[in-house]
Amino acid sequence: MRQAALNEAFSGFDAVARIWRRRGVFALVAGAVLALAVAALVLLPVRYLATASVIIAEQEPGANTSAAWAQKIGDPADMESQLLVIRSPRLLRQIMSAPGVVDAVVGECERGRLLGSVEACQRLKTDVSAFIDHVDGRFSVASAGRSRVINISYQSSSPEVAQTLANALTQTFLEDQRTEGANSREVASSWLWQELKQLDQQLREADDKIQKFRRTKGLMRGANAPISSERLTSIGQQLSQAEAARAEAAARLQEIKSEQERGPTDAPSVLQSRTIADLKQQLTTVSAQLASAAGVLGPKHPSILALTREQATIQQRLVEEMQTIAASAQKTFDANNALVNSLKKQMDTAKAEAGSASLDEASIESMVRDTEIKRQQYAELYKKASELETERRVLRGSTRLVSLAELPSKPFFPKKLPFLAAGVTLAMIFGVGAALLADQFGARRIRQPVPDVDSAPSPQVAAPEADAAPAIVPETPAIATASPDVEAPPLAPERKSHLPSVADVSILACLPRLKSLRQMSALGAILQGHQPLAIPHVLRLASEDNEFQHTLHDLLHELGIEQPGRPLRLVVTSPDAGDGKTTTACALAEHLAAAGRRVLLVECDIAHACFAEIMTLPRSAGWLGALEHGTPLREAVLRTEHPSLDVLPAGAIHGPVGDILDAVGLDHLLGGLDGYDAVIVDTPLPSRRDDFLAGTDWVIVCVRSDRSLIEPAVATVNKSRALGAVDVGIVVTMTDAEPRSVSVVEAPAYAEVG
Repeated sequence: MRQAALNEAFSGFDAVARIWRRRGVFALVAGAVLALAVAALVLLPVRYLATASVIIAEQEPGANTSAAWAQKIGDPADMESQLLVIRSPRLLRQIMSAPGVVDAVVGECERGRLLGSVEACQRLKTDVSAFIDHVDGRFSVASAGRSRVINISYQSSSPEVAQTLANALTQTFLEDQRTEGANSREVASSWLWQELKQLDQQLREADDKIQKFRRTKGLMRGANAPISSERLTSIGQQLSQAEAARAEAAARLQEIKSEQERGPTDAPSVLQSRTIADLKQQLTTVSAQLASAAGVLGPKHPSILALTREQATIQQRLVEEMQTIAASAQKTFDANNALVNSLKKQMDTAKAEAGSASLDEASIESMVRDTEIKRQQYAELYKKASELETERRVLRGSTRLVSLAELPSKPFFPKKLPFLAAGVTLAMIFGVGAALLADQFGARRIRQPVPDVDSAPSPQVAAPEADAAPAIVPETPAIATASPDVEAPPLAPERKSHLPSVADVSILACLPRLKSLRQMSALGAILQGHQPLAIPHVLRLASEDNEFQHTLHDLLHELGIEQPGRPLRLVVTSPDAGDGKTTTACALAEHLAAAGRRVLLVECDIAHACFAEIMTLPRSAGWLGALEHGTPLREAVLRTEHPSLDVLPAGAIHGPVGDILDAVGLDHLLGGLDGYDAVIVDTPLPSRRDDFLAGTDWVIVCVRSDRSLIEPAVATVNKSRALGAVDVGIVVTMTDAEPRSVSVVEAPAYAEVG
């Protein structure tokens, strides 16, 4: 079993040699495939692709942005809807009416038909279904990435036809979008104008009703208020003035009557009269003359008598004037009193009219309020109808043309460089496959004559015996064999493995490739070997794989872990990333822990620190943090779920990886970590520090089985020895199981494992 796994492990290393041995087959198959590619490039019809672009969901014209437009911004469903609209048979039927489209399609059909009549092509002019079937497969409509741009393409053997058809569908789509938007706005505008007409008729009827009601109820308005209100106000003002005048006349009349006993000439209202004042002045003058004449003349004197008669006449006139004033005051009082009574009656009438008018005014106000609401609604609808009419006239739609299709100058298919590159690639693939198959079949034919069991043992039979006698080493054509008679190097004696060796380095084990056992499709099963699995998944599969665990057991036996003595220090490294270094270290640690050994797993691959994630450990500063803060390294050790397995993670990095590894030696780093049966270190090799690997028992170099070159592995081995390693071995990882039917001689190896 081990010999078969070893041969499969190094199948990648000798693949180039196998191809070189069958270089004739490789050249023949590769040349045939390349010739087919060139012939296809020459014979395949040339296709041209013309592409036009439109952008959808642009902001619609108008002051207000519609909610529908805001919703479809960035909506994938809207993009899919637009793609379906462009590819719909309705638009494909409409492009038949575009000038030159049908003739271009018919001409393309006739040029592309090698055999048969052209009747089928002529039917495209009249048969809409045939036309759609012909052009539908040549149209390509797709969105440009995550943008709102849609590319409309058409493939044809003629560049002019490709340009014509692509532009025809683009223009038809844009016109359809504009027509659809204009029709919707026209319907909305027609409805709004109809509503405006009805509202206008209702407003006219309401105004006529209000005016008729006002005329019927006499609710005519004055300058500032209704007539009834203004009339009531006016009567109230007149009544107030009349009552004031009546009161004043009554006061004058009372004054005159009350002064008649004392003498009417002393009344203030009498004294205000101009006539009374003149008469009193005359009376005073006559009285003065009479007094002056009476002192000189006798009472019978004519002058005295004349003055006396004149005095009496003036007094008589004064009395008559006073009576006239009293009568006038009485008339004034009576007139004002009559006016007040009349105004009171008018006031009562006006109050009654104003009360009834208030109810009518309330009804009028209700009708006026309804009319104002309709008038405001009329204004808003008129504004909206005007905006819709304006938008309909200037509408360009939410879809805008980005660019029309240009006349293609280069063929879309086949393209020479990509086609030839694909041909060369296929030629290399088929040539390599043919060479490997030819070499495999040739090797099987060589192995067909199976030697007799009693004859001399072949290399395959010697493999099981090597387990009992490590000194017997089988010979392998592709790998140099380590002989037990060869003397060990004088300065660094090494334990010799029963497996073959490469560059004087033992092949310690060949770890099989692990694959998931879950059910999957046929394509998934084919691609499974090319898809990397996560390390936790690989470790779980390794714990469940009997062949893998058996190989680990043999590897530990080769390392001498079962021998008593001091703890084993094991360093696992690899030439390149992805060679299985970390997986091998973790699998060895878990295998030893499952066997009851105390194991410490140390992480020195600082650039790719992953032990915390693999083992589901809490966040820790690691040995880097312990060295930085001067704390003991044992405090940075973390316990895992397995009681026999501890982990020393690296922690966070604060500098270049090479500088840290060059500054720290493994012997110094692991000096205070005692109490373990084995210490396994996962680390790359630093560039300097000659004693980095001093004190280690084994250095394992992990190499993938599908690596075609062994120089990196040899270089890693030499570098390990230069850094102080004594025992260095190679572990081939990810080897594929060899088919059981290769030869009859190899059957016992499988039976041994099973």
